[in-house]
Amino acid sequence: MFTFKSWKKTTAAAVLGLALLASAGTASADAASHKATDTDTFWSLSKRYGVSVETLMKANPTVNPLNIYAGLAITIPDGNGKPQQPVAKAKSEPIASAIPDQLPAAASEPTLTVKGKAVAYTDAHHVKASAYTAAASENGQWGAVDYFGNPLKVGTVAVDPSLIPLGTKLYVTGYDYNGLPVGGMFAVASDMGGAIKGNRIDIFVSSSQQQARTFGYQYVHVFVLK
Repeated sequence: MFTFKSWKKTTAAAVLGLALLASAGTASADAASHKATDTDTFWSLSKRYGVSVETLMKANPTVNPLNIYAGLAITIPDGNGKPQQPVAKAKSEPIASAIPDQLPAAASEPTLTVKGKAVAYTDAHHVKASAYTAAASENGQWGAVDYFGNPLKVGTVAVDPSLIPLGTKLYVTGYDYNGLPVGGMFAVASDMGGAIKGNRIDIFVSSSQQQARTFGYQYVHVFVLK
């Protein structure tokens, strides 16, 4: 069904309907303090310290769960308001700065709620994104097609296959651009580019190059769908 091409020139707020709410509260004086990194989320910290996401959010009412950044002090209480030791040493793994509808358990998977429906995902990444267009100068001799030879369209995303395999179905959110669906969009990792390496994606936009430049560089959340 697909035809392959061997090269492509340099290519590409909030999670919809996340239903977890937290009531504002003050942290216990005995609570521990965690210095956040760019890859930390309430979800990853809950797994590391053995504290529920809801408890973390209540202990940190002023922290935006979609804007946890390096150096931010996160209060880590346990059920008694005392410091909790990490369950295991934190691993370096790409996790999106977003709160899932349910935490992973032995017999369950994390899900997103998109337009009222639960969508299961297997992995999440917080990546740097740019935008590209159908302009000939951006697509070389192959024209406005993706790696598989399909016409470029909204929902086409260029990735580093070592991070996200080609053909992977995605849900992308966290961007701010007038030419893309508001809040988030379903997409496919169907393209690649010479500058798209590691935690980088390039998002196709059906607009002029001049308008696409206004996208700049944005950090977005990419959910790898089951």
